[in-house]
Amino acid sequence: MATSAFFGLDVGTSSTKAVLVGHDGSVLDSRTREHEVERLAHGVVQMDMTIWWKEFQELYGDLVRSNSVRIEGIGVSGMGPCIGVASEGRPIAPAALYGVDYRARAEIEELAEELGQLELLKGYDSQLTSQAGGPKLLWFAKRYPEAFARGARFYMPSSWIIQHLTGEYVLDRHSASQCTPLYDPQTQEWDTDMAERLARGTELPRLGWSNEVCGRTQEIPDLPELEAGIPVIFGSIDAWAEQESVGATENGELFLMYGTTLFLIANSGERLRHASMWGTTGTRRGTRNLAGGLATSGALTQWFRDISGVREYTALIEAAEQVAPGSDGLLTLPYFAGERTPIQDPDARGVMIGLTLEHGRGHVYRSLLEATAFAVRHNIEVMERAGASIHSITAAGGGVGSDLWPQIVSDVTGRPQRIHRYSVGAAYGDAFMIAEALGVVDDLDQWNPVEKTIEPRETPVYDALYEDYRSLYEATADIQHHLAGVAERTGHAPEQPEPDTSTTITEEQA
Repeated sequence: MATSAFFGLDVGTSSTKAVLVGHDGSVLDSRTREHEVERLAHGVVQMDMTIWWKEFQELYGDLVRSNSVRIEGIGVSGMGPCIGVASEGRPIAPAALYGVDYRARAEIEELAEELGQLELLKGYDSQLTSQAGGPKLLWFAKRYPEAFARGARFYMPSSWIIQHLTGEYVLDRHSASQCTPLYDPQTQEWDTDMAERLARGTELPRLGWSNEVCGRTQEIPDLPELEAGIPVIFGSIDAWAEQESVGATENGELFLMYGTTLFLIANSGERLRHASMWGTTGTRRGTRNLAGGLATSGALTQWFRDISGVREYTALIEAAEQVAPGSDGLLTLPYFAGERTPIQDPDARGVMIGLTLEHGRGHVYRSLLEATAFAVRHNIEVMERAGASIHSITAAGGGVGSDLWPQIVSDVTGRPQRIHRYSVGAAYGDAFMIAEALGVVDDLDQWNPVEKTIEPRETPVYDALYEDYRSLYEATADIQHHLAGVAERTGHAPEQPEPDTSTTITEEQA
């Protein structure tokens, strides 16, 4: 007899992951498909959106064929806000990724001048930055007017897959809230007047909450393993689905996601806003968020692993564990791909200062981890100044596979972090939400209880180094911007536009 299971899938920046989860929350099986994004000139970071459905088909088929299971429900999520546009059912171009894609800087400047960044912050809970979906939709509308004249739909990975699964054109309210200024956070519905103003000819998807059923599967000849009539939820953006995977959705709770980038989500019952952060609607009724995100995190550790010639992270972790806190005077700014919150500076660059001949691989690796920890502390301070009340932190993601990284973050911030039994990721959160929607489970801890808590240790050196970290960006920002321009002109880095001072956050704001 086939075992009942829930299917969760998440489209990430570097791979798509799918899981089968049983009624008791156990992971029955999982599969991953790796993929790449294109990084082009002028800050364009894009992906062929047809890959999203193709990988769903492959992963769903593999898992169902390899396991004697009957799928009771499906949940999907993906990186975001990632904007793909289709006309007459076909993509008009590769999709624009989230805040690491800087293509719409001219559109951001244009809209900021027309609408006013302070007014946008007041009305939409976020200023316009590279994270906002609205300017990217405008970017497409300017370059593909004929497609928009015929009628266009925009998609994120979750909504594109749901369209193929159910025939429904939908989007969850959280994802919509990252489409500033197309979504009204007061009414929690689309701002149709603004949509007409930015991209006439755009059809807006039906909205719902992430953990609500939006439709049921159709018969799909190319995917015979998929039964018709399976419930599908609205889903969400990956960081928010991963937040669901560890139940970090209570007001006053902060979620940290250690991934290719590092994401922070502070939960509140009230609307929160700050010039350098993103105010969003939560995945559930009655929840609001203030969110932040680094442009790098795991991307840094992967970069160093690749250039150091060390195959396994365990060797680098062991070397870093032998180094004292503070990396013997080595300090790093982690802005190797620009930075998102709280400085919102796409032309920021990485800085490593204090190097001596005595420093080795362990020092450099530990300094990279400490750099992300300082960035987390900076974000938390800004969130709390904006009114967020943070009484607990829950962490998840690939970075919690070893205690070293979360321990450094706890030591730098002075705050404990809860780690749950499973850190499977957003796909597990998708499976939980559909199981919850169907009444199978009503509390995440029933599925995925807290396994351990990382307690902070007294580390005075970090307080002093944090002050140096904050001062270092201010002291070197002009040089960073100059070097970014040099790299563009010499062709040794993806070409970027001139710095956009309308979206760079000042030290006072941060």
